[in-house]
Amino acid sequence: MATVTHLNTLEGRRYPAGRRTRNLVGGSAPIQAHNFCMGFVELDPSGGQVPWHNHDQEEVYFLLSGEAELCLGNEISMVAAGQAVYIPSGVFHQLTNKSSSTVEMIYCYGPAGDVAHWRQELDGTLPRAGIEAPSLPAGAAEQRL
Repeated sequence: MATVTHLNTLEGRRYPAGRRTRNLVGGSAPIQAHNFCMGFVELDPSGGQVPWHNHDQEEVYFLLSGEAELCLGNEISMVAAGQAVYIPSGVFHQLTNKSSSTVEMIYCYGPAGDVAHWRQELDGTLPRAGIEAPSLPAGAAEQRL
């Protein structure tokens, strides 16, 4: 029997850095997989962010709407709706909404399991760029904590 869920039935979670995340596969989602997790993220206008972090999983961000600043290692680039970005395991990354409208994206990472930055952000213990974590690339939006 198929396990089916609908995005609009998932409450999700608000994060201090200005985003709402709803797990579609893995975490608290009704659908569980062994090899990957997937979710839907809304970055608040004017600075909503997935703050500077890294993890052991490989990840892909796929932007559905809007445009955002991506910091990946020591590089900065703008990504827009329709673009997918590969994030290698262990590389620090950050995504910041630089526009006045909401950015929507899907993330997918593997293998499955929670990534520490979710809990760290909620607990106020996320490593700070340039202090407990490598510095952001020059000119990047500041890490929101």
